[in-house]
This record gives sequence, structure tokens and C-alpha cells, in this order.
Amino acid sequence: MENTLSDTTASIPSASQELAGKVILVTGGASGLGAALSHVLTEAGAHVMVGDLNHDKAFRVADLLRTHAIAFDVSDPEQAQKAIEDTVKQFGKLDVLINNAGTDVTCSLDEVEIADWDRVMRTNLFGPFLLSKFAVPHLRKTNGQIINIASTAAKRAWPNASAYHASKYGVLGLSHALHAELRPQKIKVTAVIAGGMRTPFLLDRFPDIDVSTLQDPMNVAKAVKSVLTLPEQTVIPEIMVLPMQETSWP
Repeated sequence: MENTLSDTTASIPSASQELAGKVILVTGGASGLGAALSHVLTEAGAHVMVGDLNHDKAFRVADLLRTHAIAFDVSDPEQAQKAIEDTVKQFGKLDVLINNAGTDVTCSLDEVEIADWDRVMRTNLFGPFLLSKFAVPHLRKTNGQIINIASTAAKRAWPNASAYHASKYGVLGLSHALHAELRPQKIKVTAVIAGGMRTPFLLDRFPDIDVSTLQDPMNVAKAVKSVLTLPEQTVIPEIMVLPMQETSWP
């Protein structure tokens, strides 16, 4: 017998329950896009672990959302492994890892300090590698997903940002490599190329930027949610989310 409209709609979860029961670790989850992700995904019914280097901010966001937080450095192997283990211990499993934590140094090649270059690379690229490595054994059990937050900086380049570009090009390459490797294991991997957002990460460094050309980070968070709610048979390896007046990408 053919499905009626009521039969079909009855099987569709409400918007508030699209991610019900999913366990998601968001790194850099206490501010900017990370905070937006924590909010949107919690609202969709997920159990979110708010991970951030800043202990106080992480726990403030978690308290607001009535969820849990963990303070850790994504670039430290022991701390990264413990963050994965603590998330699984808290919630019983791990469905989604979102590698969002990032940093930058804006200066010329002549001026950039070796320590700053290393800090950017370790946070933006080494961190996602570590967390993915430690998360995969758990994600195999849940047919889980990894979301890697990249940037239009992974698609083109501008002056005085060599460390940031190198790290984000690396994140995009890592993400596609993991997609190819983990897809046969039923783990989805998606790189999110995010255009300019109205976040402290951008506004604090470039106070004169025209905010009308930037997008609300909540919009990007909603795009990530849409990727996480696709049917099991479908994966999107890469998605670009731009403001309508994006200046860093055609």
C-alpha cells in the first residue's frame, strides 16, 4: 500500500529533534563559530561536549546550554586523547567530532616568529589530526562523522598570513585524505569552507573590516547541522558557506 502524506510526515523528526541522542565534541566551542555550533546542535537535540582552551568560557557556554564542557589544548597529544575519552565516558559514545579550534598570526614572513608559526600549525592542523586519530576507534562503532572547519584561506591566499594559509590548506588536504580512507569504514568526513564571519577571531584582528560583508556564524552552524542530518547513504566531502557579499572568494 502506498504511503499517505501523514505516514511520511510522521516519520520525519521535528526540527528540534533532528540530532536527538547524537554525541558531539566541538573544539573551540566557547566562542565565535564554536559557540554557534554548540548552540545550534544542542537545540537540535544533540548532547554537546564544549571543548575549548579557555576553561571559564567553555564552562559558561556549557552552563548556558545545560550541557558539559572540557578545557584542553588540541595540540597536546595527551590532552587531545583525554578529551575524546572523557567525552565517551560522559555520554557513552561519540557520534561526531567537529574540529573547529583555530588560531592565527597576521604578519609578514620576515616578521613571523618561528614559535608563532609552530603554534598556528599545531593548533590548526596537528590538532585535527590528533583528535581524528583518537576519535576514529569510537566513530567506527557509531558510523560517525568528522567535520573539519577550514576557511576560504584554504582556497586562495593573501599577504601576511602564510602560517594561517599553510595550516588551512593542510586541513583541507587532511580532510579529503580522511574522507577517502574512512568512507569504506562508514565514517563520513566533511570539510567546511567558511567565508568571513562576524566573530571575535576576525573582528578583534581587523576592527576596520566592513561587517556588512560578513555572515552570522549561526548561518554556518546551521549549514553544518544540515550536513549532519543527511541520510546515511550520502556524504558531502566539502561544502563552502559564504556570505552574500564575500570578499575573500569570488
